[in-house]
Amino acid sequence: MFFYLSQFLSFLAMPLTIILILLISGFWLRKKKYGKKLMLSGIILMLFFSNQFLANLAMNTWEPDFKSFDTLPQYEVGIVLTGVTNLNKTVFDRVFFSRGADRATHTVQLYKLGKIKKILITGGQGLDPTNPNTEADLLKNFMVMTGVPDQDIMVETAAKNTRENAAFSKEILLQNGYNIDQKFLLITSAFHMPRSKGCFDKVGLQTDTFPVDYYSEDIRFSIPLLLQPDPYSIFMWHKLFKEWIGITVYWLVGYI
Repeated sequence: MFFYLSQFLSFLAMPLTIILILLISGFWLRKKKYGKKLMLSGIILMLFFSNQFLANLAMNTWEPDFKSFDTLPQYEVGIVLTGVTNLNKTVFDRVFFSRGADRATHTVQLYKLGKIKKILITGGQGLDPTNPNTEADLLKNFMVMTGVPDQDIMVETAAKNTRENAAFSKEILLQNGYNIDQKFLLITSAFHMPRSKGCFDKVGLQTDTFPVDYYSEDIRFSIPLLLQPDPYSIFMWHKLFKEWIGITVYWLVGYI
């Protein structure tokens, strides 16, 4: 129930949802004196949220800085969160990655560089997938294909949200005899790292962070970026709003 409620609240507060509500309300009430104001507000918000420079600036400010591989010590386990495959395309001989494949590819790189000795992949199926596979199993298959030994990969296949990623990862580590007083390396998308880190801290797992999958680019100035509307910019704001709402809800219910 919590999962579906958080999804519904996120939908209501999305920039595009707000814009559509303003435009539709303004058109419906266009004969009223405030109808035009509602439509104008919707147009102004659409221009704001579709601005490439502003969207990139907001995402760049939110995402933590990346870390160089050579600055990392060695960790017993790298914990990688899923949420990067297309589970609505059923296939059994490969992995269809969606945005966020860095979570898998950079984890493999960390392993092959000797920065992590073992890999723990955490994540189940999420919301109403058509593919019967779990994300953790799919990512394990991919990592094994790249040369990571099967015995060096642990999977947790039940988690449906970030809080469960943290709680169930702790259970897996304890079951495999790991001392949870040590630090583990937490690997997930940069925009998602603050909430993830908070959840792992809350369940008592100490982690250093390794952000991947950056949505932002380096800050730069150009006429197209400053003036040309772009639908992808609305998508970036959507990611930010969803994450901010998620953090707020998690804080209210005590997950972080």
